[in-house]
Amino acid sequence: MQMRNHKLYIALLAIIAIVCLLFFRHSMPGTQRAVSKEYQHNEGTVFGTLYHAKYLYDKDLKAEIEAELQKVDASLSMFNPQSTISRINRGETNETDEMLNEVLSLSFTINDATSGAFDPTVAPLVNAWGFGFKSGQLPDSTQVDSLRQLIGLSGIHLQDGRLTKDIPHSILDFSAIAKGYGVDRAAQVLRNHKIEHFMVEIGGEVVTEGVNAKGEPWHIGINKPDDDSTSTNAELQDVIAISGKAIATSGNYRNYYVHEGRKIAHTINPSTGYPAQQDILSSTVLAPTCAEADAFATAFMVLGMEGAKQVLGQQPQLEAYFIYSDEQGNYRTWCTEGFEKLRVKN
Repeated sequence: MQMRNHKLYIALLAIIAIVCLLFFRHSMPGTQRAVSKEYQHNEGTVFGTLYHAKYLYDKDLKAEIEAELQKVDASLSMFNPQSTISRINRGETNETDEMLNEVLSLSFTINDATSGAFDPTVAPLVNAWGFGFKSGQLPDSTQVDSLRQLIGLSGIHLQDGRLTKDIPHSILDFSAIAKGYGVDRAAQVLRNHKIEHFMVEIGGEVVTEGVNAKGEPWHIGINKPDDDSTSTNAELQDVIAISGKAIATSGNYRNYYVHEGRKIAHTINPSTGYPAQQDILSSTVLAPTCAEADAFATAFMVLGMEGAKQVLGQQPQLEAYFIYSDEQGNYRTWCTEGFEKLRVKN
């Protein structure tokens, strides 16, 4: 009888050990679960560029992701003639939609935080300088001064789902925030499915959560600001490891053209009407949402190092990394303390 009890005791201990092991493995942080399954990988074309989505899930959600991105395009795209913003710009309607309301409200906030450096009404000047729908002869000072009269987000009003303008010919272009917003919306699709580990990227704007297939934070590269408007070179300046953050980069080194020996950069300063000629060559921003990161990264290109640092001092939710040119024309880098902690050491 004693031997039988002893065997039962051993068997009971073995069962308890197995149950504890299974529970332990199930309740481990996401790192252990992530490496035990395969990630879905979706990619395609949207907003005139490529998107990528990687996520740990047992179903392919490509159709849902692309459906959400098409909703963003139908609301905010300047290149979709039937989008809500295109129809508003043509004066065909003043009725907005949920996405436009959300982006415009955020634009007001960031416009105020950056003293007008981020301004979606700058489109007429962007077009005049050859980066929108028009190109050819560069504007003279008289044309620039005339177009500046159309610029200013303070002249745009949103109330009860309707948009009104103080200046009827003003137009809105959300190109400097819509791509980041699209990343946020795609990420929300994954969150709605309770997905804990994912990375969504559209044209270099990224949202991350959890860990990658190796059980590590997501590694995101920052390109060197080489003068290469064709984007064929992609040498990395730095790499960071992030999770639960959004990141966006703005830089004139990829989007410019040369006119009569003069390099014309695509970031226009709303206050002067001319292409921004600041010391920052590349502005990378970490933020809670990719729309915020996208918009602030653009604003910092306009503000330059000193102006950007002042804004960062008032926006504790942001981290930033700048590649800039010193007085001798040499490349230098600067980043916030929080960003420095995320850099992957070689």
